[in-house]
Amino acid sequence: MKNMMATMCLSLLLTGCGTNTNKKEEQIENKTDMKTEESQKIKKLLLDYRDALNTSDVEKVMSLYTQNGVFMASAAPTAVGTDQVKGAYEFVFSQIQLSIEFFIDEIQVLNGYAIARSTSKGSTLIHATNETVPEENREIFVLKQEDGDWKIDRYMFNKMQ
Repeated sequence: MKNMMATMCLSLLLTGCGTNTNKKEEQIENKTDMKTEESQKIKKLLLDYRDALNTSDVEKVMSLYTQNGVFMASAAPTAVGTDQVKGAYEFVFSQIQLSIEFFIDEIQVLNGYAIARSTSKGSTLIHATNETVPEENREIFVLKQEDGDWKIDRYMFNKMQ
């Protein structure tokens, strides 16, 4: 009888441990799946941003920013909020035409925010001189989730060369 009770207790204990481990594994898998899904959404946002830059589409760029977004372009004043960010992109697009590709190096997601680090490479047509020059930058994006969609909240880039 004692052996039978000991065997039952041991079985229950082992079953409980196994079930708990499975739940933990499921939770980890679900978190990983969610992060992968969010990373895919963020990659799409960054590629949409690249496309908007390459077509000089101010309205498309603005649709990708939060209302209080901040744009910190290399060698330019910081643009804060919708009006300033829009004005900055209007000025940039009046001066140059980009033809770039993004290379996403890292995406970290945490509690409705994400950080993406990337590089870009391509060329820039300078409207004033009609000269095309190489373009190569590194970028950092702070992204914010709003109503289930990822938006650019802060963006900064600088030239690599």
